[in-house]
Amino acid sequence: MTPSKVLQLAKENGAKQIDVRFADIPGLQHHISYPIGELTETSFTDGYGIDGSSIRGWAAINESDMLLIPDPTTAFMDPFMETPTLVMIGDVRDPLTRQNYERDPRWIARKAELYLQNSGVGDTAFVGAEAEFFIFDNIRFDQNAHSGFYFIDAEEGRWNSGRKDNNLGYRPRYKEGYFPVPPTDHYQDLRSEMVNVMERCGLEIECHHHEVATAGQCEIDQRFNTLVKSADNMMTYKYVVRNVANQYGKTVTFMPKPIFGDNGSGMHVHQSIWRDGKPLFAGDGYAGLSTMALHYIGGLLRHARALSAIIAPTTNSYKRLVPGYEAPVNLAYSRRNRSAACRIPMYSASPKAKRVEFRPPDPSANPYLAFAAMLMAGLDGVLNKIEPGEPLDKDIYDLSPEEMKSVPSMPASLDEALVCLEEDHQFLLKGDVFTEELIETFIDYKRKNEAEAVRLRPHPYEFSLYYDI
Repeated sequence: MTPSKVLQLAKENGAKQIDVRFADIPGLQHHISYPIGELTETSFTDGYGIDGSSIRGWAAINESDMLLIPDPTTAFMDPFMETPTLVMIGDVRDPLTRQNYERDPRWIARKAELYLQNSGVGDTAFVGAEAEFFIFDNIRFDQNAHSGFYFIDAEEGRWNSGRKDNNLGYRPRYKEGYFPVPPTDHYQDLRSEMVNVMERCGLEIECHHHEVATAGQCEIDQRFNTLVKSADNMMTYKYVVRNVANQYGKTVTFMPKPIFGDNGSGMHVHQSIWRDGKPLFAGDGYAGLSTMALHYIGGLLRHARALSAIIAPTTNSYKRLVPGYEAPVNLAYSRRNRSAACRIPMYSASPKAKRVEFRPPDPSANPYLAFAAMLMAGLDGVLNKIEPGEPLDKDIYDLSPEEMKSVPSMPASLDEALVCLEEDHQFLLKGDVFTEELIETFIDYKRKNEAEAVRLRPHPYEFSLYYDI
């Protein structure tokens, strides 16, 4: 897609508005719209002026002017707007220097791709992310000085099975929601509609299904793509899922652990490196991996505790990363074993299918930052020949206490993860992919606005534990 083809696309579809989107540091997508007459071929070089001072983690008010440069390769017609609207993702630049803005997450992801190419290891990183989510009928929550609560209303949830009105049964039991046919799977048609809309937006979808948890946990799998494109696609994926659900009178959350006592939502990320159109992770080593792939795993495992602040970046993430719910809290690798942090899928013997699946990430992560950080950790393993140790092909949760002592684990809280990132982030600074200032900004934001904010507020369960103490 070129600028001229974008203009043709807009004309063919009768576009009246253009909508340019970008992401903040935590990963929320923002947008600004213009009448279609404001889009010309020069718009793809001149850009549009925006105020960056009110975007989380971005510029101070005295340096707030930014340029948003639309990327023509990301264009699609919005499937939800009543007014025909052409959508593009934009890159953020400084209006004075015309340089890319160092706090633009998309630029960080692009720099990670450039670092790979300059490293000589390979020329392309492919990423395939599987983001899970919950579909609810209604959600209520509030927190103030004298109260705090949340209430989830889910048609598929077992806690509503005693309702008198519109109760037809067929609800998945806790941890037994994997692959049931309708009517137990309430959302086959809704997911199918999500897939149809995603394909209209240019996404390639491989499959969709109900997930393990009750209360409408689902997964729609996208086909792998290059790193930046996969991150772009994940933003569009979330946009489509939320809006289709909203049209059906439902609400979707990508919170990792909204339901107590049931499985949380992960975002398993499949990764591989190629050069000149050839896969580099296939070989004659363990599980059919190359030495490069094993060293890549070594890098992921070596830096996993620091990565956790970026790939599992919320306080709620650590409600999911606990033993007993298939969550990969233990840092090991294995073929087929889903309780390991790194898994080597064995579905196909094709060298092109050989990849590493990193399982700790969850869908609350900013995909641009998460995919970039994982690539940097893996490349650090390749360049420094970091050995991953011995594989762990047993069920981790069946290991004895003595055996478990030798298996490192993920942090138990966002606070701990942020400390790990403070202590181990030199691998992210290589090639100026991440900057020291960006990492400091990320840590300060997460610590002040999330970790400390949650820690300071009374939890409803504390009243059950301590009111009569």
